[in-house]
Amino acid sequence: MSLFGIKSDGVSLNTRSIQFAIDYINRKGGGRLVFAVGRYKTGSLHMRSKVTLHLEEGAELIGSENPLDYEREVYTALIFGSGEHDIGITGKGTVDGRGTQVALNILALVHSGLVADPLRNDRPAEAARPMLISFLSCENIQVKNVTLKNSASWVQTYERCKRVILDSIHVDSKAYWNNDGIDIVDCDSVELKNSYIDAADDGICLKSQDQALVCRRIRIENNTIRSSANALKLGTASLGGFSQISISNIRVFDTYRSAIALEAVDGGYIDDLQINGVRATNTGNAMFIRIGERIGGRKSRISNIQIRDVDVEIAEGKPDSGYSYEGPIEDQPRNISPIVITGLPDNLIEKIVLKDISVQYPGGGIKEFAFRSMDKLDSIPELPGKYPEYSMFRELPAWGMYLRHVAHLDCSELKLNCKRSDYRVAVILDDVNHSTFEKSIINEPGRKKPFYFHRCREVLIR
Repeated sequence: MSLFGIKSDGVSLNTRSIQFAIDYINRKGGGRLVFAVGRYKTGSLHMRSKVTLHLEEGAELIGSENPLDYEREVYTALIFGSGEHDIGITGKGTVDGRGTQVALNILALVHSGLVADPLRNDRPAEAARPMLISFLSCENIQVKNVTLKNSASWVQTYERCKRVILDSIHVDSKAYWNNDGIDIVDCDSVELKNSYIDAADDGICLKSQDQALVCRRIRIENNTIRSSANALKLGTASLGGFSQISISNIRVFDTYRSAIALEAVDGGYIDDLQINGVRATNTGNAMFIRIGERIGGRKSRISNIQIRDVDVEIAEGKPDSGYSYEGPIEDQPRNISPIVITGLPDNLIEKIVLKDISVQYPGGGIKEFAFRSMDKLDSIPELPGKYPEYSMFRELPAWGMYLRHVAHLDCSELKLNCKRSDYRVAVILDDVNHSTFEKSIINEPGRKKPFYFHRCREVLIR
């Protein structure tokens, strides 16, 4: 490091020296820039092809607390990569964005009039706050073993990238709002495995931001997630599509919203998705699958989904209570429906397989808050243009599963257990057609008829 004049004292600003080293290695045909034990302060860096940043154990690449040390290329980031190939960040060291102080310093600049920002919710815009990693249109990426912490915005975004391996990453990012752990956007051929994600916003989030592109050939396995939003999420941005996606062996805990959220609301589609093996404890919602229409005239599609071997324990209280930047209390329904699958009247969710789904629900729903008689199910609003979350309808009249505008559902070995008596029906099927429920086990004190049907055709319970 002394060769390039890079200081490890945690005080000296090394942006120009580190960038010189990256560029030099690239010009010489590629290699690793190795950071030994120490603290290396920097502003925005740009990766170059055939260069890997290797952080040895005890090495910390720390972001400057001065917002003016960061560049903005649509988004702001500590480490950029655009159109590069064969790049990586490896080793057992740490990238620390020091996001709380950076975000507060941006806020001070806005309040002083030096920087313009709308300050929605009194927060600087997400794109104005530096994420840790922003890779766009890059190929052959490896991020392995590193710890990524304290981002001022999203932690890491891989957009329009190909052949990405994310292995054994430790994400600890609760420094500020909008701290998605990992965003995979319109990428092709991604492996995300053996990682731990603790984030203030969505844990693992797949997005499609271009209607001509598809997020495809994604494999997510052996990961642990904690989130003050959703653990596993496809959407909300869903302009293009999601296809050939496999998710397996996932552990979720202390998560405010959904363990699994599938949201096609911008005219795109979710197709050929397999989820197998999710264990979630102290979580707000088990599963939320939603078709919406936020862009007038653009219909989305959800079909060919298989979800198997899911075991969820719904929280008694607020599941992320005590974490910094908790999910907003106003979004918390008083009476939760653990499984919510809702399409639209002219756009049904189709060809769904649910097998071996188990939900433990505390029960005790309060009738005074959310009573809705069964002859008034049509009064539940459709809300096609609203931002999708399982709480968007407020309280729903089913304590276990609420299905609306669904066709060709094959559900077997559903297990719903309600610990305390709840005034609501266990399962409500509204406009559900050509579907089968087999070997369901539903336990609730005093409840004898767990299913209620409304506007359904050819639904078989056996």
